[in-house]
Formats: sequence, structure tokens, C-alpha cells
Amino acid sequence: MSTNGKTTDWWKGGVIYQIYPRSFQDTTGDGVGDLAGVAQRMPYVASLGVDAVWISPFFTSPMKDYGYDVSNYREIDPLFGTMDDFDWLISSAHEQGLKVIIDLVLSHTSDKHPWFAESRANRDNPKADWYVWADPKPDGTVPNNWLSIFGGSAWQWDARREQYYLHNFLSSQPDLNFHNPAVQDALLEVVQFWLDKGVDGFRLDTINFYFHDKQLRDNPPLPPELRKSDTAPAVNPYNHQSHRFDKSQPENLAFLERMSSLLLPAGAAVVGEIGDSERGLELLEEYTGVSGRVQMSYVFDFLSGEDLKAERVAEVFRVMQEIAPNSWPCWAMSNHDVVRHISRWNLSDQAAKAYATLLLCLRGSVCLYQGEELGLPEAELSFEDLRDPYGIEFWPEFKGRDGCRTPMVWDMGVNGGFSTAKPWLPVPHTHLQRTVVAQEADAQSLLHHYRWAIGLRRKHSALRGGTMTDIRADGPLLSFTRADDQQTLRIRANLSEDQIGDLGPWQVQVIEG
Repeated sequence: MSTNGKTTDWWKGGVIYQIYPRSFQDTTGDGVGDLAGVAQRMPYVASLGVDAVWISPFFTSPMKDYGYDVSNYREIDPLFGTMDDFDWLISSAHEQGLKVIIDLVLSHTSDKHPWFAESRANRDNPKADWYVWADPKPDGTVPNNWLSIFGGSAWQWDARREQYYLHNFLSSQPDLNFHNPAVQDALLEVVQFWLDKGVDGFRLDTINFYFHDKQLRDNPPLPPELRKSDTAPAVNPYNHQSHRFDKSQPENLAFLERMSSLLLPAGAAVVGEIGDSERGLELLEEYTGVSGRVQMSYVFDFLSGEDLKAERVAEVFRVMQEIAPNSWPCWAMSNHDVVRHISRWNLSDQAAKAYATLLLCLRGSVCLYQGEELGLPEAELSFEDLRDPYGIEFWPEFKGRDGCRTPMVWDMGVNGGFSTAKPWLPVPHTHLQRTVVAQEADAQSLLHHYRWAIGLRRKHSALRGGTMTDIRADGPLLSFTRADDQQTLRIRANLSEDQIGDLGPWQVQVIEG
């Protein structure tokens, strides 16, 4: 399918490689990765056989949440380079046959954004209603019981307006008021700006957080037995509420449809991030199962701490077939927000190969996170090395996200070839044993296995876009069928270190016919 000469379904069954630019490649010697470094390394990414790259935020920001607090949506933060560097990144990717997806954080801005500076000045300026403001209760306390994912109340007092403003994350990340049409229009102009710059799609951060309940009703409590730690760590009281009113509101659907009307003519696609432990698959159906909203979205089923056993995979797909039969998920085992899956599930290289093959045989699209193909474990950092406000707040019970954000290791040079200067996060010694150069030289390495598994997916149309049926779990043995009008494949995966029948330990078999 194509529009104006552009293929519009390139995303379906595609493999997307996530790049955290701060930790990918430093070209300026300041210890921080940059866009020029991403452009420079694009041939390596293309060599993996992936379809697209997802670039985490690089916009102007005070970096209180490392780029997820945007102060200017249309500028490159000098830390990451210039707009010319971004143009080089786009051309470099396209020359390698790769699509470029950029991370847009629309639910909130930095408190340093000019929009917020104007909004907080008084109650009657043109942008007074661009953020979520509310009067205190008669006793001066917060408007309701909503909580921030980063801990404590989701409301912050502002003396200028003598009102509270909503922040679902840090207090320096005020939430935009999507009930105001002018806010929607301004954000859609941002979308159009980057489409005009040549991007092929967007990863939409916290896609279900855009709208809040206009009545500001309290969230009901969630019984302990129903609490999950998919969206927030177990030690966070955020998990004690059923988030019925502070996010995942029905008005969101109309906005997504407005955005889709911009994307379709450009052949662009969206990966949404649904952060909702209770209604994740239900929202996946609402957002991706209806044409004209979002093409794909990833949920947190395989990003949680729960071991990914055969029974777990089968159950996820059983429930998805029941609740979200028309949806299109984007599966991931690691990303920039969770403990790397090699450590989370304590995987050997042999086991990691089996899980990589399994991931690339599932129905849906796939996101891989930089360093995953090298089998990088979670970095063990001291409290003094932490940069992540999330980890600093909940240390030591929750160590934050820095352990999965340490620099990429390219070779045995200084700092793994990432930077000639002291990196913004330390390069673990254990990572230096798993560099790209070392694994390129080893035909049995995890890196070469990822290339093979991605190639397997590209080779078989049934793995990219076919159905997935007859899913069974018999102990550690998982089996299912992938089929389209060209071929039928039977996949059998032994997710254990024991021999099971004719399948050796951690062996995945793909049988045609």
C-alpha cells in the first residue's frame, strides 16, 4: 500500500532499533552521545537488518528528566548538536534504507517552556488554560488524590496564580491541557514540522496520559491483590490507585484521529506507549484496532519483572485474542526505562538467543534496544553515579533507569569507543567483554544471532504479517502457527536448559508447511 509514492505499511511486522542518543556515540568529546554520532553509526544499525530507528528525545531541554522535559519542540538541544546534524542523520538513515521514528513527548512540557512561563504568569493571559490548573480545596490542600509516577502528589502549588498545576511525572514537567483545542492545534503543528523535516513516524511517549478527567474526580483505591508494577516500581504508592480519572480518558481517541489525518498522507506511522497496568490490552485495542488512530503500540507484558516462561507468553496472547483481537502490538523485552532483560531474567547467551528468535517470530512489530544485540547486562552503579531522578528518589529498593542507559560499547578503546572523555554514565567493565568488534569476530556471537533472527523474519512473510494461532504451552515448550496466504510456519520453542523430545536446550525450531 502506498500514498504519494510512500509505502504506508512498512511498519507492519517491522523491526525497530531504539537509540538512546545520549549513550550511543560521542563525536565532540564531551562524554555525551550526539546526533552526529547516531548518523555516523547508521551503517552498523543497517547491518542488523532492521527496518527503522527510533531516536529518543533530543529537543531543547533543561534535562531534569533527560530530554523527556521539552522546553522547545522545534529545536535541537546543543548537547546533541544542530539541525544540520539531524538532517545528516535523516539522510544517512534513508541512504541505508532505514526509516526514522522520533520520540515526541506531548503529554507534558518542561516548566521552562515559554508556554508554561506565560501560562503561570496570571489567570487571564492567552495561555492561561494551556496547562491543567486547579484551585486548592477550602483547607488549602491539593485538588484531589492523584499521584505522580515519580512519587508523591501529582499537584504542585504555584504562588503566582495561587493554584495547583498537574504533573504526572516530575514537578518540573507540567501537564498540558488537551481539553483546550488551541493546545491540540499547537502540538499538531509540531507533528507537521517534523514530518516536513523528513521523519517517517513517531514514538508517542505516554500516549494515554494526554487527557485528564475534567471533573478532577479522585481515583479509587486498588486492592493489594490487583496491584501490578508494570508502570511504576512496586515500592511506589502510585500502584495503590486505580487510575480511572488521571489518564486513559475517552477524549484521547478523537485527538489520535486528528493526528492520524496528518500522518497518512506522509506515509508516517506511530508507535504508542500505553502506560496502564489495569487496562493495557483494552487500550491497545482501542488505539490500534480501529483504523485511523495509531498503527501500533507497545504494552508492558514482556517488559515486566515476571519471567517470560512459555505459559506466560501463551497467556498473554490468549488474553490479547480475547480483549484485543484486532490490535497490532509492538513487542519489546528491553528499553530505556526497564532493567535489561539479560539481567531481569538471568539469561545465558544460549537462552538470550532463544528469546531473541522467539521475539522475532511473534505476531506484531518488534522494538530492539541498543546493546540488546550484544547481550549487555544491567549495569551495577553506585548511588554517586546515578543521574536518574526516579532512581535517586526510590534508592535502594528501586535503582532507577541508569543501569540500562550506560554507553554503547563498540571496541576495546577508551570507554568502549563511545567517547574520549569521561562518559556521563560509567562504562561497566563487564560490558567491555561484549563489544561490537569482539562479537563481529565471533561467528557464534549473540550479535550474529540477532542478524540471523531478523533475517529469518524478513525472509518469511508469515512472520511479518501473518496470523498467529494454535498457541500452546506444555511446560517450558511453547508452540504456535504463523500463516498468511503464501506460507504456513510452525514454531516450537524450548524455553529451558533441558532436552525436551527432539528439541535441545533453548532451541527454537521453525518448520515450513
